[in-house]
Amino acid sequence: MRLLNLLKIAYKAIVLNKTRTLLTMLGIIIGVASVIAMLAIGEGSKESIRATISSMGSNMITIRPGADDRGPARGSGGNVQTLVLEDYKEIKKQASLLSNITPVVNGGGQVINGPNNWPSSIYGVNPEYLEIKAVGLQSGSMFTDAEVQSASKVALIGQTVVENVFPDGQDPVGQMIRFNNIPFKVIGVLEEKGENTFGQDQDDVVIAPYTTVQKRILAIDYLNQIMASAISEDDAPEAVEQVTEILRSQHKLMDTEDDDFTVRSMEELISTFSSTSEMLTILLVAVAGISLLIGGIGIMNIMYVSVKERTKEIGLRMAVGGKGSDILMQFLIEAILISITGGLLGVILGLGATVFIEKFLNWPTSVALYSIVISFAVCAVTGIFFGWYPARKASALDPITALRYE
Repeated sequence: MRLLNLLKIAYKAIVLNKTRTLLTMLGIIIGVASVIAMLAIGEGSKESIRATISSMGSNMITIRPGADDRGPARGSGGNVQTLVLEDYKEIKKQASLLSNITPVVNGGGQVINGPNNWPSSIYGVNPEYLEIKAVGLQSGSMFTDAEVQSASKVALIGQTVVENVFPDGQDPVGQMIRFNNIPFKVIGVLEEKGENTFGQDQDDVVIAPYTTVQKRILAIDYLNQIMASAISEDDAPEAVEQVTEILRSQHKLMDTEDDDFTVRSMEELISTFSSTSEMLTILLVAVAGISLLIGGIGIMNIMYVSVKERTKEIGLRMAVGGKGSDILMQFLIEAILISITGGLLGVILGLGATVFIEKFLNWPTSVALYSIVISFAVCAVTGIFFGWYPARKASALDPITALRYE
């Protein structure tokens, strides 16, 4: 019953000073809303990064020539020639944790169809490439192993190439195009994938047998890279180690020698980008947390003012038998009510801001339950921490002095 009375008294004191109370809450409201919105942006970014990188290839593992420079967006190996077809064959033969594997050779040039031409890239691969890259066919079919062995001049093209060399809407399947004056028969059109994490257009591509690209387009006998996919995400780290051991043995590297190749999994890339996103999120939340600190200082300030204004009231209550603990609890409840109410309004504002950011700014967001729980916990702690000292001061007033206060 005593607690209920203290709650009523605290509520009345807050209602009597609506404007002042609202201004006091403002720091808490903005702080909580900022924390929720920033965490939502951070979580949304991490999920978006994971989804985008995963869309580049399920459980994909890339093997590139040259030592690992740990850059997030390496090229195809340039003139480094440490990967050859025998490496691909040995990995395919020995690696038990890989579900698919393909050699890759690639180059640039002009795709030509009559008067229409478009600068694009050609990738020489085998039929397992589509499974590794998680790419579907909109129409037509993939070339066969027999066509790879015979270096057939057949190709699949992406949507960007279709739009630029078949602008009249003609079905490309069955048509002839030229890539750097080498004729290719279009046997399939790839499904649209859009841009990847690095801003590269995944639809601006021509896919052909690697033997054809090696012999007829690039005139090389080495590989630009090897792509593979692990049996599952859990197997990816072990698959990377397995491939590394096979290649070190194949390249006859001594224990003291560094790798002359780089093996990386998509999980590693996801982890790198996610950690960067986490650091930015922590920074943003730290900045947003400053508003909570300011809000807490505002609560302390207003409680000090309240103690001064109600000194006579405090003296009267203590003179008629009120305990110091009751006075302390009353002012502490006021501080907590202000803080919690500000927290509730902040949560509503934060959720609203998250919806606005996603709908109108098109930024990915994801509201985590823990962000709301943390915000409420911080509000309660803020109310207790910043409200306790003024409340303690009020409870320690001398009744006689308080009654004489003007």
